[in-house]
Amino acid sequence: MSSQPAPASLPGLQFNNSFTQLPAPFFRRVAPQGLKEPVLVSFNQPLADQLGLSFDSAEDQALFLQAMSGNATLPGSDPVAMKYTGHQFGYYNPDLGDGRGLLLGEIHDRQGKHWDLHLKGAGTTPFSRGGDGRAVLRSCIREYLCSEAMYGLGIPTTRALCIVGSQEPVYRETVETGATLLRVASTHIRFGHFEYFYYSRDEKNLKVLADYLIGQQFPHWQDNPDRYQLLLEEAVRRTARLIAHWQAVGFNHGVMNTDNMSILGETFDYGPFAFLDDFQSDYICNHSDYQGRYAFNQQPGIGFWNCQCLAQAMLPLVGEKAALAALEQYDEHFHGHLIGLFRAKLGFEKQLEGDALLVRDLLREMERNRVDYSIFFRQLGHIRSVQEPGGARDLFIDRAAFDGWAERYQRRLAAESATPAQRSERMNRHNPKYILRNYMAQTAIEKAQQGDFSEVNRLLHLLQKPFDEQPENDHYAALPPDWGKGMEISCSS
Repeated sequence: MSSQPAPASLPGLQFNNSFTQLPAPFFRRVAPQGLKEPVLVSFNQPLADQLGLSFDSAEDQALFLQAMSGNATLPGSDPVAMKYTGHQFGYYNPDLGDGRGLLLGEIHDRQGKHWDLHLKGAGTTPFSRGGDGRAVLRSCIREYLCSEAMYGLGIPTTRALCIVGSQEPVYRETVETGATLLRVASTHIRFGHFEYFYYSRDEKNLKVLADYLIGQQFPHWQDNPDRYQLLLEEAVRRTARLIAHWQAVGFNHGVMNTDNMSILGETFDYGPFAFLDDFQSDYICNHSDYQGRYAFNQQPGIGFWNCQCLAQAMLPLVGEKAALAALEQYDEHFHGHLIGLFRAKLGFEKQLEGDALLVRDLLREMERNRVDYSIFFRQLGHIRSVQEPGGARDLFIDRAAFDGWAERYQRRLAAESATPAQRSERMNRHNPKYILRNYMAQTAIEKAQQGDFSEVNRLLHLLQKPFDEQPENDHYAALPPDWGKGMEISCSS
């Protein structure tokens, strides 16, 4: 089904596409290939409100569905497939780019903030590498729910405005149905964009790319002679802090290729991700990751490796000395932010020597006892004393090991001024009650594949407020069923 220009615009969706003003190597113009008989699976109303979008009339709703399924191109939109490259599982691949998604354009919200709108599953592009350019309903639901879950947790991330489904067959390991997802991001520029021009030896367009990004995201740097160094330092800082967030909340991305790394340090390109169930430091969520390159405990080191790739790509702009200086900041940013996050999870306001050792020993015992990561930290907020440990102790097989750690924890709490009730309230703001476990996503997917989208929307609302008590949803905060633990997910989408 070919894309046709829409006869009217939608309220709030006033598109332009500044990316198309860049030189030819940056992109290819591509018309979306629409889905037949599209149906709206889910609409993210809070995000729409933030963006200032309102589609109240039947005509607006119908036009929105056509546009988000690739069957209509809204005025001002100028869909393009972006060209980039990147390192995949450690090896450079020059043949990458938007192979199943299109940058539709950009809008500004009510506060004037810039947002890219990107339609995933819009059909083949020059960068599809023989693929069909489609996304399947399964992968769209996973990205939709997880990006909103991460946003609810306060972790930098892309988001998604809607999912549109269809009955069009798409062939993966089995026959699935095609879908589209409208992704919303501050920018879709990746580490791989810089690598593309560096390895192409196109220093002119490397500079054009950096200047474009700075003008769009950091206009106050435009006249600074050190602006490229500042950009690299900011990317390193944001990446380090992002991965500290992942480690603290127990999130395993699964495919940390450099083409999946946002230059702004946002969680990007959700695939075979997982939140930890039982704590396992070397957990691998991607069953295609045979060597464990992207295991949970490898993420901090891979983040640094990816920053090295970015620094290499920016050498013509910053020089070796500045690149090394930027990279040297990664470790400090990562460890400094991580221990701060764990102090908050444990209810500490003061910074005392020995906190890192206390955290390390706790995680070791949690791993040895296969303790559920998220439930433990939530339960820990209810501890009153060693004699009143609450439900946290019951999660340990070796209760004596917990008791030994809890005695140390109580001695550390004595240095704090908060009452147990105050500490519990503060800890509940940093330890989510609800996370998106893979079995929950799978249940929503299976229902949606039968035409029932209620579980997708129920989980969306649940995950938007992960720290709140929601008694009607307490079953989502329980230990996962045995069949749902440690699920490995395919890269296929």
